[in-house]
Amino acid sequence: MVADVELTNSSLHHHILATIVARGYAPSIDELTDWSGRTRTEVAAALAALAEYHGVVLHPTSGEIWIAHPFSSAPTTFTITAHGQHWWGTCAWCSLGAVELLGGTATITTRFAWSGESTTLRIDSGKLLDTDCVIHFPIAMAKAWDNVVYTCSMMLLFRDSNAVAAWCNRYGKPQGDVRPVEQIWHFSREWYGRHLDTDWRKWTAAEAAEMFERHGLDGPIWSLPSAAERF
Repeated sequence: MVADVELTNSSLHHHILATIVARGYAPSIDELTDWSGRTRTEVAAALAALAEYHGVVLHPTSGEIWIAHPFSSAPTTFTITAHGQHWWGTCAWCSLGAVELLGGTATITTRFAWSGESTTLRIDSGKLLDTDCVIHFPIAMAKAWDNVVYTCSMMLLFRDSNAVAAWCNRYGKPQGDVRPVEQIWHFSREWYGRHLDTDWRKWTAAEAAEMFERHGLDGPIWSLPSAAERF
């Protein structure tokens, strides 16, 4: 236990992410209480503040950590394997970002959303080896945090844009933006690259918009209101 840790968004986020990277799942409130030397009430309040800041997603009844992007503490359709260990990624985008935090060498196992075929994305020393597929982004980034769990559940891997169109037509979902997986790999490395920093903070809306533009992510899906304080 570290006595009386200052529970800022940055310190709490760093400990949560470092714990997930080390063992594959998030610390519990009880574990955070032991680590920080703070009361359970103080830890719960700090987690709530971090959730309000969009640093974590909490279980709606227990208040325990559900998601700390790019990782999920509950099973998803994306399993990341590295160093003989496994993690769950919240979506296709997040799973790629998780590989960056895990050292740049890993395998992501999932299924193509339309065909249901099992597939893997292999990354070796920062190089994406499997590039013949796309990621679908049906939810506008400006609304991503309206229900971020739903948003993440919709960012899926497809073999090609025709499969995206067929899936959207079959399930009555809006067709959004379709991007090559390699483009999102490069983007996700920068987006999640500092998530383990001790002085981590959320990207501002302006910073996020600049990063979208820098990686060629344009169009209505990627538009953000300039007045927003953080993504």
